[in-house]
Amino acid sequence: MRSENLSPDALADDWRNGGFGLYIHWPFCESKCPYCDFNSHVVSFVDQAAWLEAYLSEIDRLGALTQGRILTSVFFGGGTPSLMPPETIAAILTRVRRTWASVNDLEITLEANPGSVESGRFRAFSDGGINRISMGVQALNDEDLRRLGRLHSVADARRAFDIARNTFSRVSFDLIYARQSQTLADWRSELTEALSMAVDHLSLYQLTIEPNTAFGDRYARGGLRGLPDDNTSADMYQLTQELCEAHGMPAYEVSNHARPGSESRHNQVYWRYGDYLGIGPGAHMRLTLGSERRAIACWSAPGKWLAKSKHGDTWSENAQLDRSEQAVEFLLMGLRLTDGIDPARFEQINGAPLRHEDVDHLVAIGMVTASPTRIAATAQGRMVLNSVIAALLPP
Repeated sequence: MRSENLSPDALADDWRNGGFGLYIHWPFCESKCPYCDFNSHVVSFVDQAAWLEAYLSEIDRLGALTQGRILTSVFFGGGTPSLMPPETIAAILTRVRRTWASVNDLEITLEANPGSVESGRFRAFSDGGINRISMGVQALNDEDLRRLGRLHSVADARRAFDIARNTFSRVSFDLIYARQSQTLADWRSELTEALSMAVDHLSLYQLTIEPNTAFGDRYARGGLRGLPDDNTSADMYQLTQELCEAHGMPAYEVSNHARPGSESRHNQVYWRYGDYLGIGPGAHMRLTLGSERRAIACWSAPGKWLAKSKHGDTWSENAQLDRSEQAVEFLLMGLRLTDGIDPARFEQINGAPLRHEDVDHLVAIGMVTASPTRIAATAQGRMVLNSVIAALLPP
């Protein structure tokens, strides 16, 4: 039966349940990692003045569409945004603060590599307004860093981490596991070391072989040997949960762990299905305008995006999402969180509740927990989350 409580005002305000964030994409890197399928590019020259002008003009344009909103987070991603000049970041943040009101403790994150160039700028980034660093460490083993195409060493990573810890109140770093020739014992040792370093947040990702990457091509030719089998990868995932929990950094999302209160607010905007703006080549948005929720994507090619920015024409896609599409996205994002979703909010978005028989079946086999106010995947369910979500998706 369709829900009767589907006023346009309720749908127009649904994004408030997740908040309002701004993502800024810097598309340039010093080198392209073989596992990376992000929109990143290696170039010999960047016209810094032109890029700053483009970012500022986009902030003005999007600000005009979203006046009255309160910003909860800003995230500089890439690419390698720590290669941006600190004065560029400071100018962007000055314009952001003039454009939107923000919460008192606005989270402003910068992704950074542990190279000497980037870490040498940490104090300037802090002075410019960055208050959280997310470092792409990826491995605490020099041989594996080489295999992953990283330009830094473990010593570089430790040095950069020490600088970050002494400069920013909030520091996160990423590690990739289930790497070539990595054993369960190897991962236990490496993760234990990472937890001894961690300030308040860790992102721990299983290596995935994506198409149209160097690793994807190599894997297709049978050349990427020594990857753990599915059982070993599952054991590594389980070990990750146990060790992080024991060190006071439980999972709050499938791949993210934090001390209570230190969860990434920006990523929670995505997972809690709030509204977010995206500026830069290939950036995506979910933006509620009136009672319509729109899926917007920017041109991916840096040169094309930069040229289009001069005319306020940076969007390659702009489509309205119907209620069923929104409901699917809400499930896909929300069930990644350890605390799950509010079923009443799903019903409001979808126009009909989750099917009770599907929820009851998943509860019976230990995949989810359910109450009138919360449905969440169990630890067992998060290991097979795609199957759990598939079982709940509307027909």
